[in-house]
Amino acid sequence: MNPIHLIKPIFGLLLLSSFGCSAQVAQKPIPRVDLMPDNPQPFGIIDYKKLALDFDKTAYDFHAKGEFWPIVWVDKSRKNFDQDVVGLYTAIGDVRQGGQNNKGMFHEALATMGATLGATLVGIDKSNSDGRNYVGMLKNYFNRETGWNIMMNNTAPEVALLGGGYGRDWWYDVYPNVLFYAIYDKYPNEPGFTEMARTIADKFHDADVILNGNYNYSYFDYGKMKPMTNNICAQPDAAAGHAWLLYMAYKKFGDTKYLKGAKSALSALQSQKENPTYELLMPFGAYLAARINAEEKQTYDLDKMLAWTFDGTPKCREGWGVLVGNWNGYDISGTVGSTVDRGGYGFLMNTYDAAWPLVPMVRYDQRYASAIGKWMLNAANASKLFYPDHMADEHESIPEKAAAGKGVIAYEGIIRSSNMPQYEHVKAPVAQGDGPLWVAGKNPPESQLSVYGSGHVGIFGSIVRKTDVADVLQLDLLATDFFRDKAYPTSLLYNPAASEKTVSVSVGKKVDLYDTVSGKFIARNVSGSAKVKIASRNSVVIVEVPENGRITYSDKRMLVDGVIVDYRSNR
Repeated sequence: MNPIHLIKPIFGLLLLSSFGCSAQVAQKPIPRVDLMPDNPQPFGIIDYKKLALDFDKTAYDFHAKGEFWPIVWVDKSRKNFDQDVVGLYTAIGDVRQGGQNNKGMFHEALATMGATLGATLVGIDKSNSDGRNYVGMLKNYFNRETGWNIMMNNTAPEVALLGGGYGRDWWYDVYPNVLFYAIYDKYPNEPGFTEMARTIADKFHDADVILNGNYNYSYFDYGKMKPMTNNICAQPDAAAGHAWLLYMAYKKFGDTKYLKGAKSALSALQSQKENPTYELLMPFGAYLAARINAEEKQTYDLDKMLAWTFDGTPKCREGWGVLVGNWNGYDISGTVGSTVDRGGYGFLMNTYDAAWPLVPMVRYDQRYASAIGKWMLNAANASKLFYPDHMADEHESIPEKAAAGKGVIAYEGIIRSSNMPQYEHVKAPVAQGDGPLWVAGKNPPESQLSVYGSGHVGIFGSIVRKTDVADVLQLDLLATDFFRDKAYPTSLLYNPAASEKTVSVSVGKKVDLYDTVSGKFIARNVSGSAKVKIASRNSVVIVEVPENGRITYSDKRMLVDGVIVDYRSNR
C-alpha cells in the first residue's frame, strides 16, 4: 500500500492516486534514534525563526540597557586587516571580554561567525545591518599575521590562552573555516572572501597530503605545516571538516585537486577502527559521505559515520554523541554532547549545528528520511528547554537571574547532575552552563547563559517549520545545503504518530509534487497549498518541480528540466 496520497485544497480536485510506477525506498534505521520517543514530552515546538530574528535584534544592540549589556562591542586592535571588528561575548558577563578587557581583543569566531550565519539563514543581510558590514569584519579572523592563513577562533595569539582552543585544539581551528565557507556561500561577492577561500582550501589540501591518511593528532600547525601532539585527545574526526570544506571548494572553484583532497580526507576518516568523534565535525563527514556518494558515485560507509555521530561510543572523548533519555518527565533525547558526563550533558550549539549537515543529507540519500525526521522532532522539542522561558524554574541553576538573557540567550547546556556544588540540589534536567568554571571566582553566575550557542539558533530557524499537525514538522532540506547544484524546493515531513496524519503543506505556484521516498509524483498542477497524508511513522520528501517538466534519467538519477530531483530513483 502506498503510504501517502495528496488532496488538493477543498476548492480543488480530490487526488487519491499517485503517479508513476516506482517502488517505495526502504528506510534505514539509525539505532540510536530508534531509542528516542515517538512523542517526546513535554511537547512543544517553539518558533525558532522568530527567536533567531529576536536574537539578532537584541544581541547587536549597542545601546542595550542592563547590568551586563550591551553584549557587543568594537575591537579596534585591527589584527590581520586594517579595520575594526565587532566582538560578541561568549557568555553573559564573561570578565575576559568586552571593550575594556584584554584590549577588547578577546572574542570568538564561534560566536561572531555563528551569529552572522544564523542571522543570514533567516533572511537578515549582515553585510549591511545598522550601517555596519558584519560579514566583512570576519576577515580579521583570517590569521595572516601568524602565517597560518586560515580562519581561527581568535584574531591573534595574544588572547589565545584565555580560552577557545586557539592553535592547540584541532576542532577549534577547523570549525571557523567551515563556518566561513557557509557564510561565503551566502556572500560570494564580499571583497577578499574568494582569495581567502582559495587560500584556506589550499592549506587544507596541502595538510591532507602531508597527513597522508593519518589524522591521529591533537592539531595541525598550518603555519609550519606540521601535525602536532599535545595533552589534548587526538582528533581524527578533523578529517570530516577537511573533507567537507575541500568538497565545497571543489564545487565552488572546480579544481579537481580539492575533490581528490576531499576523497582522501573522507577515506582517512572512514579507515578509523574506533569511533573518532571529538566535538561536532563528525556529522559533516556523514553528510559528505551521502553527497559524494550521490554526486561522484562513491561508496563511503554512511551507516558507519552516522553510528559514530549518534552512538556516544568514542573512547578518547568518552561518550560524545547524541543523548537519549527521560529525566523526571523531561525528554532530552536528540540533544548533542556527552552521553556519560554526570549522567549526560547536552549542549545547545552542538545540537543546532548537527542539524546543519544531517538534515540536507536526506536530499542525497532518502533512505534516512524517517530516522532524521524523528531525530529532528526530538531535537527541536528538547532544545527549547535550554531557554529559561521554556524551562521550569526548579530545573534551572539560576532562575532568579535568567532574565539577564533578555529572552534570547539560553543556558549553555542541560545536564543530569550539575558539575557545580552549589547546584547539586537541582533535580534533572538541570539547565546550566560552564561559564563560572572558565574564570573561577570571577565570572558571574549569569555567565551560564550562552551567547555563543544562542547565536546559532538561525540554523534551526531556517530549517524547522511547524505545520497544522503539532508533531509533524516541515524541514527545509535546502537551507543549509551549501554550494549545492541547482535544486527545487525540497522538504522532509515525518509522522511519528501511531496513525495516519493529514498535513497542510505550502507550495509554490503551479508545481508538480514528487516524493523521493515513494519514488512517485503525488500531484500535478498544485499551487498555494496541499494536504498530504503520511502513514504512521513514515516520511515523505517532497520536491516541488516545474509543472509538466521534462523528465529524464541518468543512471539512478531522475531529472526534471535538467535538474536532479532524485539521486536514488527506483524507476
